[in-house]
Amino acid sequence: MAVNIDQTIKNLVGYGLNTGLITDDDEVYTVNLILDCLKRDSYEAPEGVTCTDLEEILKEILDYAWENKLMDDNGPVSRDLFDTRVMNCLVPRPSEVRAKFRKLYAEDPGKATDWFYKFSQDTDYIRRYRIKKDLKWKTDTEYGPLDITINLSKPEKDPKAIAAAKNAPQTAYPKCQLCAENEGYAGRLNHPARENHRIIPITIANQEFYMQYSPYVYYNEHCIVFNKQHTPMKIDRSAFEKLFDFIRLFPHYTIGSNADLPIVGGSILSHDHFQGGHYEFPMARAEYTRTFTVEGFEDIEAGVIKWPLSVIRLRGTDPERVITLSERILTKWRVYTDESAYIFAETDGEPHNTITPIVRMRDGKYEIDLTLRNNITTPECPLGLYHPHNELHHIKKENIGLIEVMGLAVLPSRLRGEMDELKKAILDGKDIRSIDSIAKHADWVDGFSKNYGEITEANIDEILQNEIGKVFCRVLEDAGVYKQTPESQEALKRFTDSI
Repeated sequence: MAVNIDQTIKNLVGYGLNTGLITDDDEVYTVNLILDCLKRDSYEAPEGVTCTDLEEILKEILDYAWENKLMDDNGPVSRDLFDTRVMNCLVPRPSEVRAKFRKLYAEDPGKATDWFYKFSQDTDYIRRYRIKKDLKWKTDTEYGPLDITINLSKPEKDPKAIAAAKNAPQTAYPKCQLCAENEGYAGRLNHPARENHRIIPITIANQEFYMQYSPYVYYNEHCIVFNKQHTPMKIDRSAFEKLFDFIRLFPHYTIGSNADLPIVGGSILSHDHFQGGHYEFPMARAEYTRTFTVEGFEDIEAGVIKWPLSVIRLRGTDPERVITLSERILTKWRVYTDESAYIFAETDGEPHNTITPIVRMRDGKYEIDLTLRNNITTPECPLGLYHPHNELHHIKKENIGLIEVMGLAVLPSRLRGEMDELKKAILDGKDIRSIDSIAKHADWVDGFSKNYGEITEANIDEILQNEIGKVFCRVLEDAGVYKQTPESQEALKRFTDSI
């Protein structure tokens, strides 16, 4: 059925009016911008709006664009590039967005972030209709409930786009997907469109940074705070100062940084950035297993928390004191070696020790979790000794970054299809090892099946989710430098005693 494009344009403008992206004064101007995108030179305004669902409205526009040869192909990358350009017709200029944020921030920081988060969804920078497809549940463990997600909102790689990108002219603009130059960028086959993207300038530790939300929002108000300059990640006193300064600005948020070494770091080490949000992560609920006092820092509460990774928590009312003790622990850890615990600060000149820090306000005190990390590899564990071990790769093979460290699993989208296929094979009594696509899960299924009297249609989904959560817990334990054994905890005590 042919698209009534005038009605679709009317519906999109109606969406802009309803969400507050535009006002009545902007209506004619917005219509004309959309007409230009669609290469049309006339418009007959329909009586009223007939559809308010943004996904459906954009689908009609994209179908029209393809039918009228306005796109080179009809693949997901080309469709995302085109509908982002169309959505930009409704999005205010950066100066207007920043002025609104500053006005709301003067009233209350929470009001400013609430508005900006909704705005980033209304503009379709965060695609609500994709995010809602993500699978989420909690799994109880000895460390408390862990958050498990299978991310389905991040677009899969489009083979056609990958092939076309190989032949496209190479460019270094923007330098990476975090750079400020992404704001308003039209995108290309190997770089996402960001025309509907807006960023907020902030100053932390006397440096210029920007704040935005992640388009894939792994948790509530998942924000990214990035340096104005394209400069590499580095964990040092300056990083701690930036994290604490951010919390001063937004005390209702948590903020953290990926580590600054490969294997234990994030996916973008080339650009200094942090991630945070308005969310209580499982790690925040962990309690001390023991506390200790550092000489000269008797005013700072310090201890080791009950967590699968090795975490030292500090709390105090004076952020400068907490920062100074954090720096002391980091400096000590950078050069710390304990051969009996297989901890080496460096091998052949390559450094291994770093920290994943997380900062929050709690009950009027500044709190930092210092997660001890080490990226040493061995012949048996070439991807990292303190990294998910081989027998867990069927569920999680990727690096354990900041978000996972805090207890939220971001699992690959392939698992949804594999779990559907696995569920059917289990219920039908099939030989899982004979099915290539899910054979890698066979040992895992053999291991947990005996723990259940009967696996049926009624309980299999809960069982699979629970067992995936248990695997994630083991993944985190593998990433822990010190294990949950008396010998390993005694080794950790040797380190804390040396601070």
